[in-house]
Amino acid sequence: MDSPHPTPQAPATTPHVLRSPRRTARAVALFWLAVFMGTAAANVLVGWMRAARDHEAFDWFSTSVDEASSGGVSLLLLAVLIRLAWRWPLHADTWRRRLPVYVLGGVAWWLLHVTGMVALRQAAHAVVGSTYQYGPWPTQWLYELFKDVQTYAILVCAVHAVAWFGRRRQGEAALLAAPDDAPPVEPVDRPAHFLVRTLGKEFLVATADIEYAQAASNYVNLRVRGRDYPLRTTMAALEQRLDPQLFLRSHRSWLVNRACLRSIEATEGGEALLHMADGGRVPCSRRQLPVLRQALGA
Repeated sequence: MDSPHPTPQAPATTPHVLRSPRRTARAVALFWLAVFMGTAAANVLVGWMRAARDHEAFDWFSTSVDEASSGGVSLLLLAVLIRLAWRWPLHADTWRRRLPVYVLGGVAWWLLHVTGMVALRQAAHAVVGSTYQYGPWPTQWLYELFKDVQTYAILVCAVHAVAWFGRRRQGEAALLAAPDDAPPVEPVDRPAHFLVRTLGKEFLVATADIEYAQAASNYVNLRVRGRDYPLRTTMAALEQRLDPQLFLRSHRSWLVNRACLRSIEATEGGEALLHMADGGRVPCSRRQLPVLRQALGA
């Protein structure tokens, strides 16, 4: 097995888990903005070229409004879709149960997309003193249904594919399981290592090297030497597998390694920030603060 050698990081002035997701979210937002608005601009250009080829008049305003309204509403709906897909992802053990919900999501996408873009088009035309008619029901609506369901399905696949590749690139952790035909090499109820898979490679991460853990939907991110490894489990289940003498609950979404805790900074409202050895700061709730201090004192 290979051994990871992450590049050392300088201490940060804000928690690692707060900085990285924000930068990632901005990059993702800019990417999808470029995709949708670039597609809208390309569709306007194609319409103009088609009209020029056929020697027909071309309405720049109406075409631009149509494409921009459709792309803009799709962007807003995509933000919701990404959030919901992150909260309820499709996995091998969950896709059958969640697939009907995603199908209903396609219908909701269609209705919200058509309603939103029609409202924007009517508002844009009202500004210039003209009127906008979307088309007859049910012909126009059903026509848009097939387009929207196709777009929705492609986006669902894209969102999950990006999330899957991101986990593989980052490295996804897994608990060591007992072998079928031999005794386990270490206690399974208190594992001394986690197995991490990243882009076809596998290596072991010592449990004692986990600096802190943060719950993130169906995953728990394990922080190890400046890197986060997602583990598909719940915080409650992970806490049961870790040594309670070493790992302490500071928040309903956080566990910290007491060996990596450097100081406690009290904040307003009886809460606190835990300063960790890697420079990260972990929240500590008002309820858990006295429990944490008692455990540290003991």
